[in-house]
Amino acid sequence: MTTVKDTTKKVPVAKAAHAKKAAAPVAELPKLRIRIRAYEHKILDASLKQIMDTAARYDAEFFGPVPLPTEIKKYTVNRSSFVHKNAREQFEMRVHKRLVDIINPNPKVIEALTNLSLPSGVNIDVKMM
Repeated sequence: MTTVKDTTKKVPVAKAAHAKKAAAPVAELPKLRIRIRAYEHKILDASLKQIMDTAARYDAEFFGPVPLPTEIKKYTVNRSSFVHKNAREQFEMRVHKRLVDIINPNPKVIEALTNLSLPSGVNIDVKMM
């Protein structure tokens, strides 16, 4: 009866920390993150188009619009004040949200965006990242 010997050498594997080369830190470009909220999606889209047209006019690079989840707040109230406890009405408010990133904005773009007149009911949050 013949037996077969395993002649493969076992080579130690380098740990993951040593195997990776130290990556040079890449400077991330500054960007404006604009978050827009409104109760009506038509007004929201119109104001979003106005913002994107302004950014495109000054040759700014932008990413978006990204639709964020719609926030829905539901309220249940009694129809009657006393006897009819089971008769209820439900109301809801929907808050539509969008996100736009303007990459490496120049001062002209920022000034043009601050001078925009948008319809009432549109809430804008601007962050510099």
